[in-house]
Amino acid sequence: MCGIVGYIGKNEAKPILLDGLKRMEYRGYDSAGIAVLEGTNISTCKKEGKLSNLLSALESQEITGRVGIGHTRWATHGQPNDINAHPHSDCRDEIFIIHNGIIENFHELREKLKKHHELTTETDTEVLAHLIEDEMTEGVLLEQAVQQALSHVVGAYGIAVVSSKDPEKIVAARLGSPLVLGIIGEGEFIIASDPTAIIPYTREVVYLDEGEIVTVTPKGYDIRTLENITVTKDVTKIDWDVAQAEKQGYDHFLLKEIMEQPEVIHNGIRGRLIPEEGVAHLGGFLQKEEEWRKIDRITIVACGTASFAAKIGATMIEEYAGVPTRVEIGSEFRYKKPVLDDRTGVIVVSQSGETADTIASLREAKRHGSLTFGIVNVVGSTIAREVDSGAYIHAGPEISVASTKAFVGMVNIFALVTIALGRQREMSLVTGQRIAKELTDIPKLMDQVLALDKQIAKIAKKYYALDHAFYMGRKYNEPIAYEGALKIKEISYLHAEGYAAGEFKHGAIALIDDRFFSVFIAPQDSVYEKNLSNIQEVRARGGKVIAVTTEGNTDMENFADDVIYIPKTLEMLTPLLSVIPLQLFAYHVAKLRDCDIDQPRNLAKSVTVE
Repeated sequence: MCGIVGYIGKNEAKPILLDGLKRMEYRGYDSAGIAVLEGTNISTCKKEGKLSNLLSALESQEITGRVGIGHTRWATHGQPNDINAHPHSDCRDEIFIIHNGIIENFHELREKLKKHHELTTETDTEVLAHLIEDEMTEGVLLEQAVQQALSHVVGAYGIAVVSSKDPEKIVAARLGSPLVLGIIGEGEFIIASDPTAIIPYTREVVYLDEGEIVTVTPKGYDIRTLENITVTKDVTKIDWDVAQAEKQGYDHFLLKEIMEQPEVIHNGIRGRLIPEEGVAHLGGFLQKEEEWRKIDRITIVACGTASFAAKIGATMIEEYAGVPTRVEIGSEFRYKKPVLDDRTGVIVVSQSGETADTIASLREAKRHGSLTFGIVNVVGSTIAREVDSGAYIHAGPEISVASTKAFVGMVNIFALVTIALGRQREMSLVTGQRIAKELTDIPKLMDQVLALDKQIAKIAKKYYALDHAFYMGRKYNEPIAYEGALKIKEISYLHAEGYAAGEFKHGAIALIDDRFFSVFIAPQDSVYEKNLSNIQEVRARGGKVIAVTTEGNTDMENFADDVIYIPKTLEMLTPLLSVIPLQLFAYHVAKLRDCDIDQPRNLAKSVTVE
């Protein structure tokens, strides 16, 4: 979840490190710091809080050198403060390390190290610096010391290390946390936990796999396993540019990414959907088409927002492809005794492709011989490399911590998977054609919903000062209720609960009062009348209601205080439209409450720790 960046080359390291940290601040913003080598001298600066605090401190501190590492932190062990900020050092300030992940045996290691080391922080990372210190005896190279130190570690890590005892070198390693090596040119390299820090300098990258360690010098790079076996890796080209990771005139990344959603759907179906034939040509699906014919049931594993997309996908697959499908939360699935075999398809969903619990679940599925399929956004990510096959969302970089465009991208891919599975089985040509045609029309329908932004901003002014909200829906829009509630919690800190509308009267309705408002996602679909009954139950108790319904349904104005209309589409595709008003509403509420919209408190973008 933290941001890691390292540079070695011909230019001053400090501005490159700070630029990288700025581009990765969404990965953690509790504190930030850098360490830069010039000869055998290491200069450091680190500060609690956002990157701006570090930048202010550096105005009065001259730091030069062409080798360095930088870090922006999402705190796990120890409070966010100057002392616990990275980089961390050994007793002599000769070794500096930055770390993303969690060292699970940190207490045990700490107790041993305390006997002959002075430990000054509350972090688990500091023990790594002292372990390396113990291993770096006379004649031992930095990469050898790092390799030996990591043999004592249990847990997850992405690390980068520099040392004045072995200068002109960065050593980096990963186990459970992503790292990418960017090749800028001869003798010039950049290392990061996220490609967003690399793309201003190069698109030529090498992705480190689990249990690999890279040594980078001006002469080149060397990749080995932790068992010291040399690894040869292909160079990959990043397929998006700097502009996609910038605000481009919007006040916030979140608003920009909401507005990009029609393009996400267009990119996701391009070359994959053939409406006249009613088929979806997903390359990753076609790779294993015969294996999918033999699948009796499907388990979808995801976390957070991705799990709500998964719930929509599960309903699609069961209704249109006839395959029993269940959704499991990654953090729970990995500790269960799952019923998996070679006739079970396991679909794992993650924007980053690096979600720790989802990766662990994927590996459990593979151990049981299940066929695995990944739905991810980040090319070259761990999940993308480890699944049997998969499909990229093609949403481009999503910088705001709260996910929007990646969510609709996931739902879009599930629609394509549903067509592919359904046409393998009993879905008719006519049904396939209709879904494909409606899906093709979704981008222009999304544009119509996005045009309601000013209306939704006015509605937000009526409710932003209230303390609590219920979000309710049924069938395909039950997960949208959860997603809508999550969005407003994440970015405005307003307390909200997502509910299956039919369950509302089984206890939760007791909470309705004048500090509560309710949002109903109630398009004119197969469960519309049931939703209407639930709305009336809230109104009968004096509750305020915002309703999202289908264009032309003016009767809703008799039951709801405020109504937002979305265009008509197939019931299974309504979530792609109904989620947009909830995203915009959350954005405007957060803006009115003066919240940090792109970097909400206590959150980070990619959850790479358990």
